[in-house]
Amino acid sequence: MEYTPISPFMRPISHAHLRVIERPEASVPARPVNKWELLRELSKAQAAFGVSERDLTVLQGLLSFFPDDALGGNAEMVVFPSNKAICERLNGMPCSTMRRHLARLVEAGLLQRRDSPNGKRYVRKHGEDRVAFGFDLSPLYCQSEEIARAAEAVREAEERVRRLREVVSLMRRDLAALAEFGDEMQPGLGFWDQLRDRAALTARALRRKLSVEDLAAYRADLEALLDQARNIIDGPETEEMNTNDAQSERHHHNSNKESIDLEPALEKSGAAAGVPDVDTNEPVADVDEQDTRHLPKIPLHLVIAACPSLKTFYQGEIRHWHQLFDAACHVRPAMGISASAWEEAQRFMGPEQASIVVAAMLERFADIRSPGGYLRALTAKAAAGEFSCGPMVMALIGRRNAA
Repeated sequence: MEYTPISPFMRPISHAHLRVIERPEASVPARPVNKWELLRELSKAQAAFGVSERDLTVLQGLLSFFPDDALGGNAEMVVFPSNKAICERLNGMPCSTMRRHLARLVEAGLLQRRDSPNGKRYVRKHGEDRVAFGFDLSPLYCQSEEIARAAEAVREAEERVRRLREVVSLMRRDLAALAEFGDEMQPGLGFWDQLRDRAALTARALRRKLSVEDLAAYRADLEALLDQARNIIDGPETEEMNTNDAQSERHHHNSNKESIDLEPALEKSGAAAGVPDVDTNEPVADVDEQDTRHLPKIPLHLVIAACPSLKTFYQGEIRHWHQLFDAACHVRPAMGISASAWEEAQRFMGPEQASIVVAAMLERFADIRSPGGYLRALTAKAAAGEFSCGPMVMALIGRRNAA
């Protein structure tokens, strides 16, 4: 029969508690920790410690009885409120409910009971000595670094889910666009209806909260369908059409030399007058919203040809707009562009056009003093409906041809 240790007041001691008690001295945090920041971190990592939101509410009430904002140092971390005082602090929570949540916090090893001989909570002073009986918060403090690591792991997992969700949403958009384009190129093929159905089902699934595994499965399925659709579309006729589109785009911008040279001027002055495109006045939707705008008019293969540096920093294949977006997300931090500037650019330009801008900036990275400020300036122009990424790409094409 397994032996269960008990406290002096005949209460069982959890095994999680024993691990905290036996914790080596070297693992104690080196500096005090703000109790409210620690509570927020624990709230983020609550699943890893097996506690609920109601448990954390009770813990918040106990922390409010600790007079200092920081746990640690030389302060004794024992609070000794009565059950009535705790319930009043918790806006009238029933005593039985409060005691149940306290027991869960003790079982999780976040609190330790210090019971007096009669089971009451109080503090007694003997000269300079002070003895307190109640709830010891030191286990919570001792696990502060572990809590911070668990909270960071949760944030990283949430970021992976968010980014994967954006990629799947962009792939769904690519799939729907390829279905319409393929139906024009090769009408009557049942495969295009299959693509439309898959895009609709994916859009419906994205309304739910999906796990990383579910999103990865959707990504793999959509990737296979996109490659299959691209292989069908990329016939001799389509290649000829793309070449004509690229020549037409180049002719249009070469006929207006001034519009090409405006974007490089922004690097020095901080402002530029962009050339409006036919799509810039349309509302820009979030990644998961229904499509209300079209993909960039400039062909993707022309963007890749104008920005060869992207392949140096991103090893993946770029055949679809969602893959360009993934590449831009990959190189953006190394370029010194903040997450807020990147999200703002996506909101006003759209994910695809924002990705083109980042790829073009990477190509001329040595000439741009502040990539983050440069992107914000272009975002402001996009918000005013006065920006098109076409001149940037065509300027890069012109430089390559001139060289």
